[in-house]
Amino acid sequence: MTHRWLICGTVPEDDFPLCMGTWRVDGEMLVPVDVRPCGNTAPEAPIPAVPVRRGTPALAASAILAAQALGEEAPAVLLAGDCGDSRGSTALYAFLTGWLTAPEADALRGLTFHYLFPSVDGHNRILMALDERRTARPMLIADAGFMYAAKMSGYAARWDIFTPDAGELAFLADEKAPHPFYTRGFLLAEGRDAPELARLAHEHGDSARVLLIKGSTDIVVEEGRVTGSVGTPCLPFMEPIGGTGDLVTGLLTAYALAGKPEREACLAAAQAARFTGEAASPTPATAVAELMPFIREGIARNREKE
Repeated sequence: MTHRWLICGTVPEDDFPLCMGTWRVDGEMLVPVDVRPCGNTAPEAPIPAVPVRRGTPALAASAILAAQALGEEAPAVLLAGDCGDSRGSTALYAFLTGWLTAPEADALRGLTFHYLFPSVDGHNRILMALDERRTARPMLIADAGFMYAAKMSGYAARWDIFTPDAGELAFLADEKAPHPFYTRGFLLAEGRDAPELARLAHEHGDSARVLLIKGSTDIVVEEGRVTGSVGTPCLPFMEPIGGTGDLVTGLLTAYALAGKPEREACLAAAQAARFTGEAASPTPATAVAELMPFIREGIARNREKE
């Protein structure tokens, strides 16, 4: 299978098979279309559908729907089951390292990484595989746990875009923290301190070239310098909805797939996510899956604004 963009992550089911391919969104489910098992052992049963709650499935569903709204081919998804013991993530790292140097990966233009067990070795093997490619290096986007691996590896600066929230930014800014649990008092910093934390992360080499910092105001930082922000419409009820950060990163993936440069893609994703939320009229009880039907409207409104 050849793919232009690949989303990599996990689902919280240990018996979920390592698999890669294309999916569609059907209601609140991510349904396999052309998905094949990876590795040496085929699953005994067909690849199951996955609920769009939060995490990688929410990111993937957002990216698929947004790509469709933008008139683009949907990204492929590489998934593994992992409830925290790292076995699924380890299998995904190993498979991806080999696949990236195969001819079928030559068309790849971008990679988005989400929830994976943070492995410095796995992370570095992926970078080495990318260095061995015969074609141009794809754009690299990291969210959630994969930012931890990138920072801990010492090679964060090789990444194009990170999408941290305030707590994740605090970890990136703390050059002494080996793990988010050990982040210093930065964790208590308020939103107005985000530019300074982003500057520190860049100064220490612990930041991607571009940051999309998700918060009450979304901030875009390039090489330690704020170059844009999105704060309206203001939607307080979006804050308690688990998975809204995944929605933003999914939209970012789609805009990057459509060819927008990094900064413009970040700003478009942040704005379209807010328009999506506004169209959905959410309450604190709204689930992220309930936002998915409004992505097309969010993108259309953003196109009008642009």
